[in-house]
Amino acid sequence: MPIYEYKCNNCGEDFSLIQSITRLSSDLKCPNCNSADIKKTISAFSCLFSGSSAKKTSDLSYSPSS
Repeated sequence: MPIYEYKCNNCGEDFSLIQSITRLSSDLKCPNCNSADIKKTISAFSCLFSGSSAKKTSDLSYSPSS
């Protein structure tokens, strides 16, 4: 399941949740102040490359050679 990041518009708390992609954000509340006034934030992603020619760490500028 993916990890989603949120920010509470009431208290400013940033928090992350592991949840199904089908769960509605309107059902969520801030763990700090219990407010439902939260917004999903944009976050970076991570990936793992495997194979003999893959880099050992993820790098957004990585492009495989032909």
